[in-house]
This record gives sequence, structure tokens and C-alpha cells, in this order.
Amino acid sequence: MFELSQPVIAKVVPTGPDWFHEIKYDGYRLQVIRQGKVVRLKTKGGHDYTKRYPWIVETALKIRQDHFVIDGEAVVLGVDGISDFDALHSGRHNDEVQLYAFDMLAGDGEDMRKLPLAMRKMNLARLLRRRPEGIFVAPFEQGEIGPDLFRAACRFGLEGIVSKHRERTYREGRCDHWRKIKNKDHPAYRRVIDQLR
Repeated sequence: MFELSQPVIAKVVPTGPDWFHEIKYDGYRLQVIRQGKVVRLKTKGGHDYTKRYPWIVETALKIRQDHFVIDGEAVVLGVDGISDFDALHSGRHNDEVQLYAFDMLAGDGEDMRKLPLAMRKMNLARLLRRRPEGIFVAPFEQGEIGPDLFRAACRFGLEGIVSKHRERTYREGRCDHWRKIKNKDHPAYRRVIDQLR
């Protein structure tokens, strides 16, 4: 298991052609690690969720490449297509949990963390092509659209966005080329505030 890269909290969406902008899904951060016929699901805190989320494991085993590590967010999608944290946290929908994959850290035994994000995302798209369910590539937009995307995310009641610099390598721990901009009206924001009290 690799140590995860963590975004810093930002108040302003970065602009410019070199930024990718992703919707922030309300779920659990997860690494999917496949080594041959063995798949493990590891949380940000190092917990093993392999038995908890069978759909992700089954999907990972169907992928042609048999050695990879992908980084993403485990979610339960509501009927509206929006991630439902309460349904995920309840544990009653574990067989419905899917993964929004947003990064690829290793493939075919090669460590990809030194590659720029744009190349890692290309490798991820190649790995997951024709995988519409279970594990799928998290969509993203590039460039000046970031502020508009954030406003749209807030209008739709989403958690916010994460903006990432397309040319940077994958760095463990907090890094300023991953920036999380939160919707202050979303329940996830209130959960964090409540924890700090």
C-alpha cells in the first residue's frame, strides 16, 4: 500500500490551462491493489475493506491487467446519481458500493507515481476502458472552467471539487498541487466542523 496524497484546503479555485478539476464525491478514500488473483481494498487509515465491498473486488478481478494500484473514492450512488454518504456509512448497502477512480499509482509492476498526473490519468483510462460499473474513471474538466464547475457543484448540492495540477507527480501526504474547495452548505462540511468542536 502506498501512502496517499492529500489535498490542501483552498478558498479559491485555481485557474489556468494546467489544472484538472474533479467533483469531490462524498465517500471513503480507497486504494484498490491487485496482485495476480488477489485484490485488497485499503482505506486512508490503513483498514482492510476487501470483504466489505465485493462489487469493487469482483470488478478489479475482471480487468485484463493483473498487477495495479488505483486511488479513488468508494461511494453509494443514490437514484439521482449523487453519492449518498449516509447510505455508505450505514453499511446496509455494501454490495452496491462502487469506486470513482481518479488516479493510477502502479501498473504491471511499474511505479507510476513519478509520472505527471496527465499521464497517470491516461493510463487509468486505458486500464478501465469498457468498465461502466463497479470501478469507473471519475470525470474531470481542464482549465478555466474550474470556478464555473465549483458553482455548479454547489448548485447541485455536491461536496465541492478537487483541483490538481496536470504536470505534477504523485506526492505522499499533503501537497499544494491538489486543492480541495468545499461547498460550505454540504453536510460533509458540517461533519468536519462538528468534529473540531
